Amino acid sequence: MRTFFDHWPEYLAEAGCLGLFMVSAASFATLLQHPASPFAFAHASGWTARIPMGVAMGLTLVSIIYSPLGVRSGAHMNPAVTLTFLRLGKIASADVVGYIAAQFAGGAGGILAATYVLRRLPADPSVNFVATVPGSAGLFAAFAAEVVISFGMMLTVLTVSNRPRVARLTGICGGLLVATYITFEAPLSGMSMNAARTLGPALLAHTERSLWIYFTAPLLGMLLAAEAYVRRRGSAGVICAKLHHPMHVRCIFKCGYRHERVTV
Repeated sequence: MRTFFDHWPEYLAEAGCLGLFMVSAASFATLLQHPASPFAFAHASGWTARIPMGVAMGLTLVSIIYSPLGVRSGAHMNPAVTLTFLRLGKIASADVVGYIAAQFAGGAGGILAATYVLRRLPADPSVNFVATVPGSAGLFAAFAAEVVISFGMMLTVLTVSNRPRVARLTGICGGLLVATYITFEAPLSGMSMNAARTLGPALLAHTERSLWIYFTAPLLGMLLAAEAYVRRRGSAGVICAKLHHPMHVRCIFKCGYRHERVTV
């Protein structure tokens, strides 16, 4: 009988994926926003000022999805993604627990590591530990925006990843959405889509009061996207829970691809 620890390489890879994402987010935010940085856009305003950060994080996501860590775990990096694939019947309950624990550990570990390595520069109010907080439009607008962008992300992932001809482009499509969301949506909600990405920075920046938005809205949006996809394509239209699926890497999910004999 399989035990919880049989899939520890995938759990460790999943933690590493979100940890690296957080290190990148804190590093680029410090580089582009900290007043001591020569690259800070001190006089820029509006959506154009967010383009560099959007491009940086979009490329970060693409790099992680196609990295050895990403192809090992499937690069969920997000409890809402994992729970949506549970709803779609593509991941076992034991692996859900392992993945979500890894995601929160990776998110917290990543921001702590970045803060230490960058000598607490991310603690400056200009960076604020890259915390995601509601904008001036208020809590309802932030909640609604998180639902919408999460819906868009999951529907894109399901649509592209389950079409064998274009499945390899899933990571690129996800990166383009992240870049677009940071550029245009960030003023509404901070652009999270991810409770594990938000929790660590929130605890450091003391923005816990709005955490409920990032624990509920992304999951709602992604579950709605899954429902819309299944109604159109059927449950058989979901092949696997991996965002990028090279055939030579072990897959621990309830997968519709045929694999080579890979056990580790």
